[in-house]
Amino acid sequence: MKMKKLLALAAACVFAVTAFAGCGGNGGSSSSSSSAKVLKVGSSIDFAPFEFQDEGQKEYQGFDMDLIRAVGKEMGYDVEIQNIGFDGLIPALQAKNIDVIISGMTINDERKENVLFSDPYYQSGLTMVVRADEQGIKSFQDLKGHKVAVQIGTTSAEAVKKLGGVEVKELNTPADCFMELKANGVDAVVNDRPVNDYYITKSGETGVKALPERLTAEDYGIALAKDNTELQTKINDALKKLKENGEYDKIYAKWFGEQK
Repeated sequence: MKMKKLLALAAACVFAVTAFAGCGGNGGSSSSSSSAKVLKVGSSIDFAPFEFQDEGQKEYQGFDMDLIRAVGKEMGYDVEIQNIGFDGLIPALQAKNIDVIISGMTINDERKENVLFSDPYYQSGLTMVVRADEQGIKSFQDLKGHKVAVQIGTTSAEAVKKLGGVEVKELNTPADCFMELKANGVDAVVNDRPVNDYYITKSGETGVKALPERLTAEDYGIALAKDNTELQTKINDALKKLKENGEYDKIYAKWFGEQK
């Protein structure tokens, strides 16, 4: 009799644990979470404004984070995001620990040997910011004979020096560069496009404008395992729909302002 009671108690415990587990998940309802599709996402959460975590906030933030959640919603998937060091993202994907990577990752031939990429979702590259009333600088070729601020040790510094005929002022941070522009110490700032756009949008900066020309260009994509062409198609379809229905533009404007 005692054995029967113990078996019954054990069965009840198993049922309770199973029922409790069914109530978890990524914010889904208890009736559907057990069968909900989950998209496991890897990202290196240290690249504002694409992915970052503010102190005291639980949820990861940024352009990539909003976009992948919108992609998951469009596909009917719950999205679970893991913070993984950038160098560990592709190994985690190859080990099937995650399904996709979104982390400001540039599409290039070397990475294509190891992963599939979605269609490009963002084009980065070097852009220029000038004062709002500047009429003499409309392209990078117009920088000759002018003073330009760049962040020290960056690709921006190297690229501007190669233009020739430009007085390059290397400063410690992007914020220092913009302050120098506002103080009329330089005529332009050259930096990565997202840094420029995010600065203007986040600070509500007036009196300056970002020019649309890019000195260099590189596309960011969502990475997937080499054999996961089915998921690649689903993600590309979702990205296309988000661009068609205006949701992509809303996410973009939140982080970078209106597209130019």
